Amino acid sequence: MESEPDYENVEQNLSAKTTEEELNKSFNIEASLSKFSYIDLDKELEFKNDLIDDKEFDIPQVDTPPTLESILNETDDEEESFVLEDPTLLNIDTIDSHSYDTSSVASSDSGDRTNLKRKKKLPDSFSLHGSVMRHSLLKGVSAQIVSAADKVDAGLPTAIAVSSLIAVGTSHGLALIFDQNQALRLCLGSTSVGAQYGAISALSINNDCSRLLCGFAKGQITMWDLASGKLLRSITDAHPPGTAILHIKFTDDPTLAICNDSGGSVFELTFKRVMGVRTCESRCLFSGSKGEVCCIEPLHSKPELKDHPITQFSLLAMASLTKILVIGLKPSLKVWMTFPYGRMDPSSVPLLAWHFVAVHNYVNPMLAFCRGDIVHFLLVKRDEFGAIHVTKQKHLHLYYDLINFTWINSRTIVLLDSVEKLHVIDRQTQEELETVEISEVQLVYNSSHFKSLATGGNVSQALALVGEKACYQSISSYAGQIFYLGTKSVYVMMLRSWRERVDHLLKQDCLTEALALAWSFHEGKAKAVVGLSGDASKRKAVVADRMVEILFHYADRALKKCPDQGKIQVMEQHFQDMVPVIVDYCLLLQRKDLLFSQIYDKLSENSVAKGVFLECLEPYILSDKLVGITPQVMKDLIVHFQDKKLMENVEALIVHMDITSLDIQQIVLMCWENRLYDAMIYVYNRGMNEFISPMEKLFRVISPPLNAGKTLSDEQVVMGNKLLVYISCCLAGRAYPLGDIPEDLVPLVKNQVFEFLIRLHSAEASPEEEIYPYVRTLLHFDTREFLNVLALTFEDFKNDKQAVEYQQRIVDILLKVMVENSDFTPSQVGCLFTFLARQLAKPDNTLFVNRTLFDQVLEFLCSPDDDSRHSERQQVLLELLQAGGIVQFEESRLIRMAEKAEFYQICEFMYEREHQYDKIIDCYLRDPLREEEVFNYIHNILSIPGHSAEEKQSVWKKAMDHIEELVALKPCKAADLVATHFSAQIETVIEKLQNQLLLFKFLRSLLDPREGIHANQESLQLSPSITEQFIELLCQFKPHEVIETLQVLECFRLEETIQITQKYQLHEVTAYLLEKKGDIHGAFLIMLERLQSKLQEITQRGESTEENSSLKDVESTVVETIALCQRNSHNLNQQQREDPVYGKGKLGEIQGLILGMLDTFNYEQTLLETTTSLLNQDLHWSLCNLRASVTRGLNPKQDYCSVCLQQYKRRQEMTDEIIVFSCGHLYHSFCLQNKECTIEIEGQIRWTCYKCSSSNKVGKLSENSSEVKQGRITPAQMKVSPSYHQSKGDPPVKKVTSEPVLDPQQIQAFDQLCRLYRGSSRLALLTELAQNRGSDGCRPFSGSQSSPAFNSVFQKENFQLRLIPPPVTED
Repeated sequence: MESEPDYENVEQNLSAKTTEEELNKSFNIEASLSKFSYIDLDKELEFKNDLIDDKEFDIPQVDTPPTLESILNETDDEEESFVLEDPTLLNIDTIDSHSYDTSSVASSDSGDRTNLKRKKKLPDSFSLHGSVMRHSLLKGVSAQIVSAADKVDAGLPTAIAVSSLIAVGTSHGLALIFDQNQALRLCLGSTSVGAQYGAISALSINNDCSRLLCGFAKGQITMWDLASGKLLRSITDAHPPGTAILHIKFTDDPTLAICNDSGGSVFELTFKRVMGVRTCESRCLFSGSKGEVCCIEPLHSKPELKDHPITQFSLLAMASLTKILVIGLKPSLKVWMTFPYGRMDPSSVPLLAWHFVAVHNYVNPMLAFCRGDIVHFLLVKRDEFGAIHVTKQKHLHLYYDLINFTWINSRTIVLLDSVEKLHVIDRQTQEELETVEISEVQLVYNSSHFKSLATGGNVSQALALVGEKACYQSISSYAGQIFYLGTKSVYVMMLRSWRERVDHLLKQDCLTEALALAWSFHEGKAKAVVGLSGDASKRKAVVADRMVEILFHYADRALKKCPDQGKIQVMEQHFQDMVPVIVDYCLLLQRKDLLFSQIYDKLSENSVAKGVFLECLEPYILSDKLVGITPQVMKDLIVHFQDKKLMENVEALIVHMDITSLDIQQIVLMCWENRLYDAMIYVYNRGMNEFISPMEKLFRVISPPLNAGKTLSDEQVVMGNKLLVYISCCLAGRAYPLGDIPEDLVPLVKNQVFEFLIRLHSAEASPEEEIYPYVRTLLHFDTREFLNVLALTFEDFKNDKQAVEYQQRIVDILLKVMVENSDFTPSQVGCLFTFLARQLAKPDNTLFVNRTLFDQVLEFLCSPDDDSRHSERQQVLLELLQAGGIVQFEESRLIRMAEKAEFYQICEFMYEREHQYDKIIDCYLRDPLREEEVFNYIHNILSIPGHSAEEKQSVWKKAMDHIEELVALKPCKAADLVATHFSAQIETVIEKLQNQLLLFKFLRSLLDPREGIHANQESLQLSPSITEQFIELLCQFKPHEVIETLQVLECFRLEETIQITQKYQLHEVTAYLLEKKGDIHGAFLIMLERLQSKLQEITQRGESTEENSSLKDVESTVVETIALCQRNSHNLNQQQREDPVYGKGKLGEIQGLILGMLDTFNYEQTLLETTTSLLNQDLHWSLCNLRASVTRGLNPKQDYCSVCLQQYKRRQEMTDEIIVFSCGHLYHSFCLQNKECTIEIEGQIRWTCYKCSSSNKVGKLSENSSEVKQGRITPAQMKVSPSYHQSKGDPPVKKVTSEPVLDPQQIQAFDQLCRLYRGSSRLALLTELAQNRGSDGCRPFSGSQSSPAFNSVFQKENFQLRLIPPPVTED
């Protein structure tokens, strides 16, 4: 027998070598596969982390950088899916059936080719950030994983660990080790060991890549030497048996590792070598009985941070199903932090990740942990006393559940959600940079290990639920790269360099997005930037050069892509979409040289592109962001807008450009022809330093019509306004229309403008021209604004001798022009003197104006030749006085002239200066425009503090003297004034009001709260006599409103008021007051008397046109009387309730009689309504049947006469009639006459059927009558006269004319209807009763009562009257 092989020594090494050789022979394509590089270190931990060096990412120097054309022509093979060269490797049947349990349901689905069509990769997000991640398939590793599954039955991959090597564990217990060239270096283990230990469930490589730890699904742990491929340790007792290894992790100490099993426990493994013997000691750090741990993460530090003070604690983070723990393994075991999750989805996966970050220039580890959709960040620090402090940072709230969290550098994190989408997020701003779907990876899930299927599934339901989405061992990160393990492949993802990101957008033909992304790199606003080194200026220069290349390409593309055919609008739209982008970025990069030379030359090849380019410059020119335009572009710009008839745009552009390099005369001519006055002035000023010529040009246009007294056109008004503004700017030292005049030219310009304005005559003056034409023209155009311009200019003048001379000179000219000329209105003259008054009122005034001129102005304003413009002259004089001109007048003379001219506002102004407030009241009362303002004025003087008692007393006395005028003016406001300030003198006020109507209005406003005065009568201390006086006046002037007013009044005496109402015979008011007093009986008697009097009026008046109104009065009086009784009945006792109605009787004595009458009335009313309803229904039914019977046609039983037995057509030569009866018998009228079948009823001849009545020929008339009812004695239904017919021999039918009464046919039908009843119908009874009650009218149913044929219904033997007894009412 052969002994069992020693797995720890010989067999494993042999197996590793043979398997490796076999794989290398069968699949020798490693050398042809692309080589992948690793990013060595993350230099962002440096304190100045904004400076990135190429060495940080191991980027080689390139002697000749690639051109844009070479990049665009490159084939983008990085996105191509891997295609196996050997189709037989796709045979799924060669793989063990139990190997599928390493992948989740999602991954199993993703292995289906039909599902790949369902889950197509999403396109990259072309947002501001472009494509941030570059994902590539490791073709060599992927191919060899599939080959190993087929050649050596390695099974599906289950776990991956990456350092400088790549280790992939399989479901059959093998570990495949690949180097940086994707070459297979080692194949550790064997399928026989895999059958014993199960699948590899966890892998870990130490820092120096010398050792590999493998954890298995059945709980074993092995350690391998990666240099020699030897098995160093096989550990079976490190943790309880029967549980799978979920995690195994090396710490920074190579002799210390941590493992986590499916029982939720965590163990520390210490590796020792004593006397050449390798041992492993295990220590339980956390027991699963206290809460199952499903994720562990030791803190790993980079070599450059090995001296960091935090590393001495050997920190370990553990995530259980309920909380996070951070413990220190050294120098002794200690728990530093516990953080509970809170409420969340029990199926979500706990995640942990460490990374060193720079915060406030200090580098410290940060722990990111999450479960569900919230990521928490904890910053771990060590203080000076050796203690560890954990501070919580800003958390990240997501809209998806996570299954993996990976740091790619200190600023960028990569998240994988539950639907296998990658989210690249900037940690500081929490902005999502990119989303990538990785379903094509067919990610491996660790569900079977969390469920511990290899050992019988002895795990808790909570842990098994978490394991559904667990992929801890399928994703590994190293040096800024993330590796994803699929069922048949390995993908690596890393950040693209900034050039790659820009070039990627260019390959997608997204040039605008590429420029935007490059500009964000230029401005330092981009996220996840890789590959930019040096200081800020160096980085900007590098990016700017790349952007220039893109701009050239963009311009070429714009011209190449332009549609050759089609509408011009399509071409314009094309260039409007593209050309502004070029202009924007050239100006942002401050490359005007590039914009106006190479770019402009390129675009000028196409006229449409050139026009769009020139139009794009407009907003930059108008905002003064673009200066220094070349002369050629400037000329083309003006010509372009001029050709498009956009002259307003041309004007706006000219005033923002430096036009010194253009043809000035040509520009001026163009501006004048197109009325571009702003541009013309700008060209004169900036191009030739000429400030007077524009004024002369404008004056030539507006002066002639103003001098002729004509109205200016709108265009001329615009020119005049521009002229005023231009003069104002020149005198103020500002350039027109914007900017400032150079400081050295300001004094010169001011002097030139003043000299121009005060010229005695214009350059081309006619003999008729008046002196000072320019000043005169401006005064005529707008006096006020021209004087305002001068006022502002005088403010800016320095007090030197020349300025004083100019001011005095122009004032003298103004006076000479306006005072000696009658062409100016009072308003214009007033504006001049107001201007002068303001100037003279200044403390540093140097002007001299003759005082007699002011007296002349006063005479002019106060004593005009005509009485027109009264308010205008008053307002002008008021402005003159308020501006300081009052010092120029004698006040007494001014007041006299103002009173004479009825300038009451002037009087008020003067009286207020002298504190003669009482006289101001007279001013208000005399001024019809402001008389109502007197009330507010009196109120303000009497209530606002600041006035002396004597002044208030004078105003109070004046108001009392004019109280009657005030009341007549506005009673409501007068009452308010009296109630507020004259409450103690109300009786005096009443005595002053002699007019009774005026007194009534005043008292009504004072006492009636409905008038708007809410003064409290008690606070006014009014005597009742005043209220009663008001009531008496109310009875005189408004008698219909007395009751409504009494309802709101408060202070009056009832007895006196009743006497007043009785005096004026207001009975309703008296009744109201008696009711209010409590005398209900008296009030009722008055109302009753009032009712009787109105009734007597109606009876005495007789029939008249006013009867209707009188009846309405009676009705309203009755309603008021009843309302009076109803209002007060509940307040009266039994005696009072009964006596007013029945005198001395008792209501109880006749109560039964009244109730009986009411019951009888109700019964009879109900009986009448029921009878009417029945009769209406019966009549309707009877008439319907009668109509049907009458309109029914007759059908003869034979076509021959029943007497002569000959056809009815015989004897056509004779005039004969055919008679048809309802019984169906047909006769000739001649035959019936021979048989004597006629009878006379009520004077009418009626026919009877011979056959039907042959047995009763000799009967009595009574019998004949009954036969009529039975249908034997039947009137002729139809008479047919024989006549000749051309086409047919049948004689036409002729209807008998209807009689006023019922014809025999209707009587016969009615008899048939009666026979339907078993007795006489209700209609018959009512008809006969109506006949008995009626006069001797026509009776359609029978003859007169004297006629022997008359037979009453009531005389029949079988007549019975069926009556229904009245309903019995319950008592």
